[in-house]
This record gives sequence, structure tokens and C-alpha cells, in this order.
Amino acid sequence: MPPQDQEQPLLIDSRQEELEETAYDSSEKIVIVGIDDADLDDCSRAPPFSWRKLWLFTGPGFLMSIAFLDPGNLEGDLQSGAIAGYSLLWLLMWATAIGLLVQLLSARLGVATGKHLAELCREEYPTWARIVLWVMTEFALIGADIQEVIGSAIAIRILSNGFIPLWAGVTITACDCFIFLFLENYGVRKLEAFFAVLIAMMAISFAWMFGETKPSGTDLLLGILIPKLSSKTIQQAVGVVGCIIMPHNVFLHSALVQSRQIDRSKKGRVQEALNYYSIESAAALVVSFIINLFVTTVFAKSFYGTELANNIGLVNAGQYLQEMYGGGLFPILYIWGIGLLAAGQSSTITGTYAGQFIMGGFLNLRLKKWIRALITRSFAIIPTMIVALVFDTSEDSLDVLNEWLNVLQSVQIPFALIPLLCLVSKERIMGTFKIGSVLKIISWLVAALVIVINGYLLVEFFSSEVNGAALGTVVCAFTAAYVAFILYLISRAITFSSWLNLTQSKTTNTEN
Repeated sequence: MPPQDQEQPLLIDSRQEELEETAYDSSEKIVIVGIDDADLDDCSRAPPFSWRKLWLFTGPGFLMSIAFLDPGNLEGDLQSGAIAGYSLLWLLMWATAIGLLVQLLSARLGVATGKHLAELCREEYPTWARIVLWVMTEFALIGADIQEVIGSAIAIRILSNGFIPLWAGVTITACDCFIFLFLENYGVRKLEAFFAVLIAMMAISFAWMFGETKPSGTDLLLGILIPKLSSKTIQQAVGVVGCIIMPHNVFLHSALVQSRQIDRSKKGRVQEALNYYSIESAAALVVSFIINLFVTTVFAKSFYGTELANNIGLVNAGQYLQEMYGGGLFPILYIWGIGLLAAGQSSTITGTYAGQFIMGGFLNLRLKKWIRALITRSFAIIPTMIVALVFDTSEDSLDVLNEWLNVLQSVQIPFALIPLLCLVSKERIMGTFKIGSVLKIISWLVAALVIVINGYLLVEFFSSEVNGAALGTVVCAFTAAYVAFILYLISRAITFSSWLNLTQSKTTNTEN
């Protein structure tokens, strides 16, 4: 092949970068090399499996998995264990599997198109719908970031023996974007290594707690293998499913997979990337499942069936564990604090990362990274600081706040899932990598299940919290607009695919 032909895709990429916002510049991407690179005779088949290439592709999945380990998820884990015992472990496993399916579809979209979900939404939807999607996604990101920053601030307060107040912990956590910018200047692999260290800290901390409390292995296995659900644990079950899928994480993963240089003109290379990303994403979510399992079983062993079960949250969980298990070689309170700090810090930094992609993709902004990080961070830190000042003295208020933030996340889930499923089903966008009929049916059923479950959570929450005719009218109006927009998104998915198939069939019949 002439040198000019080899360089042409790179020249096109370079020109596109000048015109549009992209997840990564060509100079930032990791070039995948392997022993099979010289053999390009069959471009339609993926090269043989290579451990070296798997290592080079490993990273995006673990950054994505941090959203499954953020303080909001940890609080859901501990409350599930304390109130439902081991009975919802099976649901945690299947919820993680659902999360894996959604994230693999997100990765598929990013690899096959070379664009992330926010960019494609900008291109596919009219301006008004794109703006609504962007605003909703930003709200979801802000809500998640408040939980993550507050979680970090609680951990800092624990590790400082209460010397550092919540607002000061929020300020310290706000500075983590500078760590992110510092590491990003040294390349994607350095950033990925930093997150691997934080995940390892969580794994060691919560495994240590698991060893200290010694939960029942038999009950653990039965909880995973035998589905159980009662009317008393339905709220915890809904929480387990609801907090697994984070809207901003769906956008994030489709951008992270573009950190590797892939020749999309060769079908085999795209399939190879999809294969490796599927393996590393599955491995990352297995690790996240085990960490969540540790947390759930620790609190199931310690507090299930006790009077304290309904009062446990992130703020007091470590203290309750300390009172029950004492000091030991290393006080369990500080072990909890270290794990919580790692969860909070890692998730806030990935939240900053996701915010850059979301804002840049929807609005097509070409800004310097430090400016984008500062804007994205300010969106979350300013409301978080207000929250910290207002709720610093009240644990009960923090728990109420967390419930409202979980509701905010639940409200936003359709605005990530429906566009994703719409786009990965289109041959015009995905080419031969569009999902097949069976996977499409399964994906839409999963999306419907998640939306219905979260809808149940919303109905339960608002029926107990909303009082008064004026507030009820506002909630009803918002609900009507919310449902109408969801139906609009679904109608576009159905209309586009049906219209495209009908047009193609008419064209074929005319030619024949």
C-alpha cells in the first residue's frame, strides 16, 4: 500500500479535530502494537488473541467501573445488608450484569463510530431536544458529584477524628481536579494507573473489613444463588438496581474507549477492539461486584435484625462498626474511612472527566483542558459547598439529601439509555456493528425494566414527600413533560429504524 494511502485516515482525523471537539487528540491516543501487525491480508477478521494487546486495551473499563463503587453505591450496599441481610446478593449480581450490558453497548458505540454518545446526540437530535438532553445529563452529573464529594468529605472527617469539618473536606476534594489535570498531562496510562491504585485501596480496605467481621460463607452463597424478595425489602431492592446504572457513566465509557488508536477502515481491527474491551470491562465489573459484595455482607453480618439497621448511613456506619468490633490491629473505623475516601476521590475525578466529554460533546466546545475541568468542577462544587454548609450538623438531613439525589439519578436514566439503544441499533451509524434483533430485544427489555423499577421508586418517593395542592400541581406538570419527552425519544427510535428499513426495502424492490 502506498504511504499516501496509509496517512490519509490520519489526515482526515486531524482535519476533523480542528473542526470539532473530540474525546482525545491523535497525539493522546495509545497506539496498539502486536506481533500480528505485519499480517494484514484479511482485514475482515480479528487477529488472534494476544495477552500483550489485552494489557494495552486495559484501562477504560476500570475507569468506568468506578461509578459502580462510588459513595452512593456504598451507601446502598450497607443499607441493603443491614436491612435485608444476605437476601439481595443475587439481585446485586444481576444488577451488575445489567450494568455490564449497558456499558458494553456504550463501548460498542464509541469504538464503531469513533465518536462518543454526547457527540452523536448533538448530531442526531434537533437543537431543542439536544439542549434538554444536555441539561438533564448535567443535572445527573451534578447529583452524582454531590454524593461523591460529600462521601469524600465524610471520609476526611473520619480520618481526621472529626477535626476537619464537612465544608473543609469538600474544599479539599474540590482540588482533586488539579491531580486529574496533572496526571492527564503525563498520558492516559498514568491516569489509568492512578485509578487502579484507588480501586486496589478499596478492595484491600473492604476485604480487610470482611476478614474482621467474618460473615457467613454459607449465607453468602445462598444469597447469591437463591433469589429472595419480600415486601419489607422492596425499597432496598429498587435501590440496588437503581444505583447501578449511572447516566453520566454511559456517556463516559463511549468516550474512554477512544483513547486507543484503532484503524476503523478495517473491520477486523474494530472487532478486535470490541473483543478486548468486552473482556476488560467484564473483569472490571467482576472486581466491582466483589467489592460491593464485601460491603453488603459486612453490614449484613453486623447489623441485620438489630435496632440500628434502619439508622445506618455513610456518616455513622464507621462509628457503629468501631463500637461493635473495637480496635484490633488497625481500627475498623479508619479502614472504612480509607475505603470510603478512595471511592469518593476516584469517583469525583471520573465525574470531572465525564463532565468534560458531556459538555464538549453536546455543545461542540473546543476549550483548553484546564478551563473545561474548572467549568465542570464548578458546576458540582458550588452546590456541594452549599449543601455541606447547610447539612454539616445534621446526619438525618444528609440521609434525606441522599434520598433526593438518588431520585435525581433515577429521573435521568432514560435520557442516557434510550438515545444509546436508538443509536446502536442504526445501521447508518454503526454499519455492520449495529446490534442484532435478539440483542436489541434484550436491551430494550432491560431498559424498560430499569425505567419501570426507577419509576416505582419515584412514585413511592413523591407520594410520601409531596404534600399540598401547589406542589402537587408542579410535580404533575413536570411528570407530564417528563413522560412526553421520553415518549418522543422512543418514537424517534422507532420511526427512524422503521423508516430506514422501509426506504431500503423500496429501493431494493425498485432496482430489481
